[in-house]
Amino acid sequence: MNTNPSSAKPVVDAQALRDQVKLKYRDVATNPEQEFHFHTGRALAQRLEYDEASTSQIPDHAVASFAGVANPFSLRDLEVGEKVVDLGSGAGFDCFVASALVGDEGEVVGVDMTEEMLSKSRALANELGLSNIKFRDGLLEELPVEDAWADVAISNGVINLCSDKKKAMAEIYRILKPGGYLQFADIANSKPVPPAAIENIDLWTA
Repeated sequence: MNTNPSSAKPVVDAQALRDQVKLKYRDVATNPEQEFHFHTGRALAQRLEYDEASTSQIPDHAVASFAGVANPFSLRDLEVGEKVVDLGSGAGFDCFVASALVGDEGEVVGVDMTEEMLSKSRALANELGLSNIKFRDGLLEELPVEDAWADVAISNGVINLCSDKKKAMAEIYRILKPGGYLQFADIANSKPVPPAAIENIDLWTA
């Protein structure tokens, strides 16, 4: 009997899921003013009770493509000098918040797989003069970050969209220093999900 979970058949086509996610969030990056089935922008950040002192200095157009599900900073205050990785950084809003909290002594790395989000986040970081942030193209299951680099990993509504969550969690464990923190916000279901629903990619992004 094969008990190796890594050899099990994936429940959903990982590449097809990534393509669907990219398509959805490409629109959030390029046309944030349109309506989505989820909330976006500064109104969402206020609803999720982000600290006004941390967000008021960020201009509206740099918050417009924010599409998180909760506030990972509410779990613990970041400390000056910490190294932070944002897993699925989108247009960079959480990175901008983290940048101010860790200060010039700290570093923030945002990882995302959507080209339009990366372009927007890099342009915004440059516009805002945030030199302690870098944005990298990558997947949560294959993070472009060295071993034991991060004091903190944050994520906001992205781990849920990974088809292989065990691999994503293993990667997070790899990049965190011993005693490091994972602060993530996400969508969870307390009841079993039928296999037909798991295999339906449209339900993952809807």
